[in-house]
Amino acid sequence: MFDVFKKKSKIRKFDGDTLVVATHNTGKLEEFRVMLDGKVQKLLSSGELDLPEPVEDGATFLDNAKIKALAGAKASGLPCLADDSGLCVDALGGNPGIYSARWGGQEKDFNKAMNLVNERMGDNPDRSAHFMAVLVLAWPDGHFEYAEGKVDGTIVWPPRGAHGHGYDPVFMPKGETRTYAEMTMGEKNAYSHRGRALKALAEKVF
Repeated sequence: MFDVFKKKSKIRKFDGDTLVVATHNTGKLEEFRVMLDGKVQKLLSSGELDLPEPVEDGATFLDNAKIKALAGAKASGLPCLADDSGLCVDALGGNPGIYSARWGGQEKDFNKAMNLVNERMGDNPDRSAHFMAVLVLAWPDGHFEYAEGKVDGTIVWPPRGAHGHGYDPVFMPKGETRTYAEMTMGEKNAYSHRGRALKALAEKVF
């Protein structure tokens, strides 16, 4: 059993040609493919490799990202990149937070999840929210590096836009008039929570 809180030594650089992304979400994989273009020769997903999904029972985004990255690295024998991200709504006390995917039920239906957010917010005038992402790159020997990214914004209703995935249609980043789902992938990645986390991680390890 590996220790997800293993003490780290100096920063390790990624020097391989193949990287596993711990996701079964094709939309998320495509985001990483675009953001890692030129940095990684071959990108595989845990879904393509038919790797089991570990139980995400951590108390924070970092905990869960570590669990996924370390499990993927151990199962594949390759470096594995995992993210844990979520929508944190101020009027809901920071929820759904680390439970963002689970609000969609077993089928991970984000239409259901977005409706639940809207229902629970009710007529609360506070529409502020933020997206948080933590990225962990882990190696089969248990070493890991991580970085985080955050974007503040507002919850809009009804959902707008046909791009992106997850809660993108109801989140409008600060300073924008469009939701994530109304942007091209390139526009979203330029300053998204995941894009910011990846930029910070890339400066360390790629």
